[in-house]
Parts: sequence; structure tokens; C-alpha cells
Amino acid sequence: MQVLPITFSKRFAVFFLFAFGLVLAQPSDLLAASDQEEVVTKSAFTAEGLLADPDDLPIEDYIKRAKGVLIIPSLIKGGFILGAEGGNGVLMVRGSDGTWSNPAFYTLVAGSIGLQIGGQVSEVIFTLMSDAAVKAMLEDEFKFGGDLSVAVLHKGAGVEASSSTAFDADIYAFSKSVGLFGGGSLEGAKLITREAWNEGYYGDGATPESIVLDRRFSNPQSDRLRNSIP
Repeated sequence: MQVLPITFSKRFAVFFLFAFGLVLAQPSDLLAASDQEEVVTKSAFTAEGLLADPDDLPIEDYIKRAKGVLIIPSLIKGGFILGAEGGNGVLMVRGSDGTWSNPAFYTLVAGSIGLQIGGQVSEVIFTLMSDAAVKAMLEDEFKFGGDLSVAVLHKGAGVEASSSTAFDADIYAFSKSVGLFGGGSLEGAKLITREAWNEGYYGDGATPESIVLDRRFSNPQSDRLRNSIP
């Protein structure tokens, strides 16, 4: 296992802005709830899979201490010289009673310029270890970096896991990847609220805050996901 700091760049590739801008502007924002259900189901699979082998990644220790989790079941990265990443996922927050909220929907996008080639599909779970991290995630178009400390714990081919744990960062990203990619990690990553997805899954007026903090909305189809996280 490698523990790597996330580096950030203020430069976004022009093609990245156009590509993901077009994706987010497509009618996919108006898709039926079944598309949200697919993300919820895949997020449950990701949580169950990463938690199944504690020797692979010590994620359970972090989740048990976490204030919230962001799960991206399919973070797709690819590029040649210009790189880009993107994936839909869910944010959940732990309540004062220890239970997890229903999921709010987000899209994570990132772009970078550098020497990189290949493609990769990753399952990623971000553990939010502080109230500040949760608050920042709920901000409109949150960008990783700034005053929050972030660390990546990655397990891939040829990388041995470590049993050591540390809890001094605000956010930890646990990643398990398939494929080959050479390049930077999550440079300029931005988290964008899927407003139409939230309302499509829960009903009118469903916002991330009302879902994960106020808990005004719920959907029984997310029970498996909520129960899969300790």
C-alpha cells in the first residue's frame, strides 16, 4: 500500500472542461430513478468489496472513525498527455446516533496536463474524518485541497498493503484500480452536486443538506448501502 499526498493544479485542460461540461449538460440529469439506483447498488458493492479484505486496505478502521463517506464506484481515468477523470457517486454522513444517512448524489471530475498515457477504472471511498471535511463536501462545487489535508491509500498490482494506520488527515481516499495508468492523481478534483438526481430519487426539494444532515428524505432502496458501512 502506498500513502501518497494529493497534489493539486489550478490548470484545467480545455478539452476536460468541454468534455465534462457536455456530459453534465446532457439529459442524463433528467434520467429516471433507476439510474440513481444503479449508482447506489454499485456503491454498496464497492463498500462490501473494499471491506471484505482488511489485509488489502485498512479501510474499516477509518470508516468507523469517519464523520462521512463519499463513494465513487467507477472513477474512470484516461488520456494521452491530457488526462481526465470522472465518476458518479454518493455522499453519506454519520448521525449523532451512529447511523448513516441516506445517500446524496454527486459527480467527481478532475483534469490534468502532464506526461500520462493509458486508462484506468477505480473504485474509491473517501473517508471524511472531520466535521470540516463534511461541511466542505456540502459546499457547491467543492474542490479538493485548500485548508483540508488529503491522503491517498492505494492498492494495485505490485503494491503491498500496510497494516499501519494514521488518522491525522481530514480526508483519506481508498482506491482499488483495474487497468494501467501513468500520471498524477486527482489534480484539480471538483465535486459537483447532482441536483436533478437527488430530486429524482427522493422528490422535490431534496438537497444534499436536507438528505444527509436534516434527514428529511429517505429511500428504502438505499438500505443495503447504509447497512454495508460499519
